[in-house]
Amino acid sequence: MSSRANPTVAVLMGGPSAEREVSLSSGRECANALRDAGYNVVEVDAGLDVAARLLEIKPDVAFNALHGKWGEDGCVQGILEWLGIPYTHSGVLASALAMDKERSKAVFRAAGLPVAAGLLASKAEVMARHQMPPPYVAKPNDEGSSVGIYIVDKDANTPPRLADDMPDIVMVEAYVPGRELTCSVLGDRALTVTDIITDGWYDYHAKYDEGGSRHEVPADIPQEIFDACMDYALRAHRALGCRGLSRTDFRWDETRGLDGLILLETNTQPGMTPTSLSPEQALAAGLDFTQLCQWLVEDSSCRR
Repeated sequence: MSSRANPTVAVLMGGPSAEREVSLSSGRECANALRDAGYNVVEVDAGLDVAARLLEIKPDVAFNALHGKWGEDGCVQGILEWLGIPYTHSGVLASALAMDKERSKAVFRAAGLPVAAGLLASKAEVMARHQMPPPYVAKPNDEGSSVGIYIVDKDANTPPRLADDMPDIVMVEAYVPGRELTCSVLGDRALTVTDIITDGWYDYHAKYDEGGSRHEVPADIPQEIFDACMDYALRAHRALGCRGLSRTDFRWDETRGLDGLILLETNTQPGMTPTSLSPEQALAAGLDFTQLCQWLVEDSSCRR
């Protein structure tokens, strides 16, 4: 982070991923908050010319508000390392690991964290026959925000018919029933636990459409489960080597107690609007949205 009195922050947003619109919303909110905090802010829609734009702007810090491929998987982090521009959130390796569901699950298993049984199969295999006994979930191995998720019910006689834009390699994972819980980590501190209440699966529309879900912060759950979520989220953050802000998502089958708590994934670029899950949790922990964005800028560095 520069010691200049009025540092320039380039907010990277948009980009080419399936989560472009969410990223644009995050980026605008973060840019406004950082202006309120006194930074000189330049909004950058991260396209193929992102490196050239950054060389032209010469920012002191890049605030990464990108979601999905290219912005969340280590690619833009590599560009920023190459250019020597300090940036927010996780570095190249942690970002790439967290985005790859199969590899991140291997890291979680090695750290003693509970994950659902799963396997990788070709798109053709997944559509030809059940790859595991239903119920199960079929999803891209390297997308976020519940993009492209198919839930195969326990009574399903046929495998799912996947969309043409699904990748060639698909993760098939045992379906975990129960409640949606999530916990953010800021720096080296787990913030709190949110119970995400929705009528069905917490899919893309439930996450981002108005009224799609409601958030109970802090979650009204048994203390043992609350503490376990906090512990698992911090251990997942550390095991992947995350920096700055991350958010780890869980499913909890309350009929099974602690054994029913399963870690789904860790998100290294959580949504960043004032009503997004991580900012809500930061507020519950005493940091308003502007303070959260400022904290991330002050935490920025290279070699993350």
